[in-house]
Amino acid sequence: MIQSKQMQRPKLVLVVDDHEINRDSLGVILEDDYEVIYAENGKEALEEMRAHATGLSLVLLDLMMPVMNGFEVLEHVRQDEQLKAIPVIVLTADKSAELQALQMGAADFITKPFDMPEVILARVGRIIELSEGRQLISAAEHDKLTMLYSRNFFFEYANRLYNYHNDMILDAVVLNIEQFHTINALNGRDFGDDVLRLIGNEIRAFLGETQGIASRFEADSFEIYCLHQAEYRSLLKRFQEKMDGLSPNANIHLRMGVAPFHEEVEPVFLFDRARAACNMARGDYQNPLMIYDEDMRLREMLDRRLLNDLRPAVEGRQFQVYYQPKYNIQVDPPRLSSAEALIRWKHPELGMISPGDFIPLFEGNGLIGVVDSFVWEEAARQIANWKSRFGFTLPVSVNLSRSDVFDPTLVDRLVQLVEDNGLSYKDLKLELTESAYTDNARQVLDVIDRLRRKGFEIEMDDFGSGYSSLNMLSDMPLDVLKMDMKFIRNIEQSETDRRLVSLILDIARYLEVSVVAEGVETEGQLAILREGKCDLVQGYYFSRPLPAADFEKLLERELEKERNRSI
Repeated sequence: MIQSKQMQRPKLVLVVDDHEINRDSLGVILEDDYEVIYAENGKEALEEMRAHATGLSLVLLDLMMPVMNGFEVLEHVRQDEQLKAIPVIVLTADKSAELQALQMGAADFITKPFDMPEVILARVGRIIELSEGRQLISAAEHDKLTMLYSRNFFFEYANRLYNYHNDMILDAVVLNIEQFHTINALNGRDFGDDVLRLIGNEIRAFLGETQGIASRFEADSFEIYCLHQAEYRSLLKRFQEKMDGLSPNANIHLRMGVAPFHEEVEPVFLFDRARAACNMARGDYQNPLMIYDEDMRLREMLDRRLLNDLRPAVEGRQFQVYYQPKYNIQVDPPRLSSAEALIRWKHPELGMISPGDFIPLFEGNGLIGVVDSFVWEEAARQIANWKSRFGFTLPVSVNLSRSDVFDPTLVDRLVQLVEDNGLSYKDLKLELTESAYTDNARQVLDVIDRLRRKGFEIEMDDFGSGYSSLNMLSDMPLDVLKMDMKFIRNIEQSETDRRLVSLILDIARYLEVSVVAEGVETEGQLAILREGKCDLVQGYYFSRPLPAADFEKLLERELEKERNRSI
């Protein structure tokens, strides 16, 4: 139950004066509105202030006292972070002392003798009200855990520095804790708070050595607006060493992005650059520091352009689906078995854009589903077209992104797509990267299992590049393993790579699934894979990815070979 205002405890005021008559006089004036405690000299005053530091609303302090005078008390208060939050009104008959007291931090002064009680009460009430207002502002101004600025106040002060201190060369620095949610999960939230406090303390220590301000931006991210440093790697090392010393059982990794000062870039945009640089260092434990430069600026501009142009590209059919054939190499000669659909972007102004430039971008911004849907529809239409024209069905593999799997309409959409084009479910094969299986694995496995029960065949793409355990692999609903091309690249020269390929083929036989090897370019690679009983291969040895019209010519040639073999 909330207490009424009448039942709330009165505010606490400390009266400090070596003369009993002065203490009594002030007590009589204040006692109806405040709880009053007393001290006879500066030493006692400091003891009372420390004893009641969290509950004391005001100190009325005489300047001329034995043992310790009021000026000495003000000096102690000024150096104590906790005590200097308590407002002090000085009591003096010496006009010349007032200015010095105010310069040392006093909030106001009352002149002796105390012959105007109403004025004293008014000044006490006003100073307490102002102090409480400042404390409320301070609470909103600072992150309670680290005592760094909150984000809104940080940018207000950063803008002031930028606008009114043109002589200061200030860089934007973003510091981030890698996988902070995992640190919390493994070590507990209290330990996570210790990590944040330690970083906050070290940032404040750093700013005490230079000029600048800092903020805790998010749970695991810090922003520092500081004078330009000649070398930021040593600063990151300083912070990292603090983390390394926190606990021998916790691996805490920091990364840093820096955007150097630019006179035409305001702080909020400068920090966007620093954050982009910091994100580029994500997961790179060998190089956790990135400095924003001209190449990043151009990359950022291109990314924004591509994000803006995505939907016009779909509507204008700028995207094109290419097809790369897969060959069965366990027959002689190798025989065309299926194909993989691959996306290309022919931009009207930028020309051909590499998938490596836009696919990770769209994945990171949650837009990859737009591209995937385009590919599914084009591939299904093309399979149906070839089936109608050639009386031959060539299965095509299309990619499923992780975001697709978490779409509750996925299964129904794919079923509808197959049915609308008169296909069987095995005609449209579905590829999912190995790493996707380890992201919320249970839900992924459930969706894949539903698709297989419908009749779709599932291919695990890039096998060997992710993190699946053999135990987990045995539970995965799969039909095909696609071997990552990095294993194929050196199998002619590297005994280790040949053994790895042999091991993957053994795993596939144990799981009773087929294997596709990607990136096959030479006769020697093909021979090793055929000897190892690999089922299918794709790569430049047979064909690069082709637009539909060119792939159709390849298909016609393969059908002609089949007819000649049957004669």
